[in-house]
Amino acid sequence: MNKNYLGPAFVLGVTLAIGLIWSGSYLKDAVQLWKQADRVVSVKGLAEREVDADLVLWPVSFSVSADSLADLYQAIDADKNKISAFLTQAGFKAQELSFAAPVVQDLWANQYGEQRPPLRYKADAVLLVRSQQVVRVKKTQPESVQLVSQGILLTQNYEHKIQYIFTQLNDIKPQMIADATANARQAAAQFAEDADAEVGSIRSAQQGYFSVSDLDTYTPEIKKVRVVTSVEYLLD
Repeated sequence: MNKNYLGPAFVLGVTLAIGLIWSGSYLKDAVQLWKQADRVVSVKGLAEREVDADLVLWPVSFSVSADSLADLYQAIDADKNKISAFLTQAGFKAQELSFAAPVVQDLWANQYGEQRPPLRYKADAVLLVRSQQVVRVKKTQPESVQLVSQGILLTQNYEHKIQYIFTQLNDIKPQMIADATANARQAAAQFAEDADAEVGSIRSAQQGYFSVSDLDTYTPEIKKVRVVTSVEYLLD
C-alpha cells in the first residue's frame, strides 16, 4: 500500500472508531433515559379542610307602600331607622350598616279602574349588614322577626340571601397544597409497591382549583375548602 495513503486512512479509522464509541455511549444513555421516562406513575392528591366564615353579608330587605312619593320616602326612612335601631341594639356598629337605593314602582302605571291597588307606589329597600361578627349575625337573624311587630314588612328572595364568606384562603393555600402533594405521594407509593419499585422525584405537578363551599345546608357559616393536585412521579 502506498505510504502516502496510510496516514489519512489511519486518521479516518481512528475518527470512525471514536465516533462509534461516542455514539454507542450516547445511545446507551438515551435508552436509559427512555426506560426511566417509561417508569412514571400519575396520581392525584386530595386535601380538605373545614374553616369558619370570617365575613357575613346580611341584607335586611323590606317593602313599603304609599299613595304619594312623599309619603313613600317618609315610610322608607321610618322603617330604615327602626331596623337600624334594632341592629345597633343587637351589637352592630354604624359602619357595619349601609343602605341601598330603594327600587320604586308605580303600581298604577299599567292598571286601570278596579284593577288598581289602593296604594299607588311601592318601594323595595335593603339595609345591608356587612360584618365580621358572624356569630352575632347567626344569633340576631331569627330575632329580626321582632321588626314585624313594629309594622315593618320584611321580604325574602334569592337575590337578597344572606352570605357567609371565608376571606383567608391565601393563608391556608401553601399547607393545603403540601397536604395534597403528600396524599398524592401515598397513592404513588402504593402503585410503586405493586410494581416492585420505589417512588422517585416529581416529574411534573399541577395544582388544581381551590373550591370553597358550605359544609351543608344548615351550617353555611362553616366552609369546606378542597383542592386536588395532579402529580407525576418517577419510579426507581
